[in-house]
Amino acid sequence: MSQSLKADALQEIREKVIPGGHTSSTTCYVASAKGAILTDVEGREYIDFAGGIAVMNVGHSHPRVVAAIREQAEKFTHTCFMVNPYEPAVKLAEKLGAVTPGNFPKKTLFVNSGAEAVENAVKIARYYTGRPAIVVFENAYHGRTMLTMTMTAKVKPYKWGFGPFAPEIYRAPYGDIQALKDFFITGIDPEHVAAIVAEPVQGEGGFIAPPKGYFQEVAGLCKENG
Repeated sequence: MSQSLKADALQEIREKVIPGGHTSSTTCYVASAKGAILTDVEGREYIDFAGGIAVMNVGHSHPRVVAAIREQAEKFTHTCFMVNPYEPAVKLAEKLGAVTPGNFPKKTLFVNSGAEAVENAVKIARYYTGRPAIVVFENAYHGRTMLTMTMTAKVKPYKWGFGPFAPEIYRAPYGDIQALKDFFITGIDPEHVAAIVAEPVQGEGGFIAPPKGYFQEVAGLCKENG
């Protein structure tokens, strides 16, 4: 087995072969991880407070997750669902629908990223309503594709130099239901709006939580305006 490179050597190679725009906040190159502990290529250990940006809910290398991956890999590693569907995806969609709140039929679409999910949600909303406008909020982050970058608030580091941006995106104040109602008078006619897209808690914008009951009021405003 070849000896692992140290962080300095890896960083030197990385700068040559990976675009600078695909940044990392540290030069801690991970060699292994278990539970909440990361071990880097130098042998140092860290507590992982980032959790893979909130996707490692059960920790790293959980035995049940490892076993499930191994079991599936021994059957097949990949097939395009649009050509050859498979049982695990169907069963997972069924389970997600069962645990999602709300007494109505639910369907699940599996995509590659949050940006792709947002783009598809916008497509569905526009097609269903026949309206073009999307309302987003100050301090929002929705992704780095052209549409979701337009929907994102912060210019640097996300949007600088990448315009012109997608049309029919309108930005309203966040967390203030009266300000949103006023925006529907001064900013855009609600009959022009296909959807309001929001983060339940804004992450990249500064971990901003709205007042209690805010999104129930937003939902009511949406229902009032079709």
